[in-house]
Amino acid sequence: MIRYHITGGLSLDDTLDTIRYSAAAGVEWIQVREKHLPARELARWTAAVIEAAAGRSQVLVNTRVDVALACGAAGVHLPGGAPPPSVWRDLVPSGFLFGVSCHTVDEVCESEQNGASFAVFAPVFEPLSKDSALQPQGLDRLAEAARAVRIPVLALGGITWENAPLCLAAGAAGIAGITLFRSTPPR
Repeated sequence: MIRYHITGGLSLDDTLDTIRYSAAAGVEWIQVREKHLPARELARWTAAVIEAAAGRSQVLVNTRVDVALACGAAGVHLPGGAPPPSVWRDLVPSGFLFGVSCHTVDEVCESEQNGASFAVFAPVFEPLSKDSALQPQGLDRLAEAARAVRIPVLALGGITWENAPLCLAAGAAGIAGITLFRSTPPR
């Protein structure tokens, strides 16, 4: 199971505490999602998160390919409507990760065709950390998205440690969340 910790809504010190815990627990990917920060401050946060992850987790930056490259991050997470990974591939090092936010099965298929490393399908359930105008897609749509592509599809939106097994049973390669990683997973 791939675990994808997304930052947001905490101070830098509190964020780094959660990153250290997640990295020590073996979380595979961490996304620095601090949309409110200007580039210079986002780069400072990204460098701090990379240091806190201590090589145990790969760090991606939301939207900003330039910041990800400047900081030596493992990749970038692209929101819907952003230029696709195929636009950036010649500018990034080999193995650079591209995650893409998807809200429909068609978007998941399109992200794979455009060179995404993985897709984040959302919202599966009602989101815990924000209000969303998008209707929850449910486990059946998640299963359909996971079957439609070869790249990993991660479940996002209302994911808890209790419902995560349902997402995996539906075919998700992993789970993603903001609130999820602020709570201790069951052992």
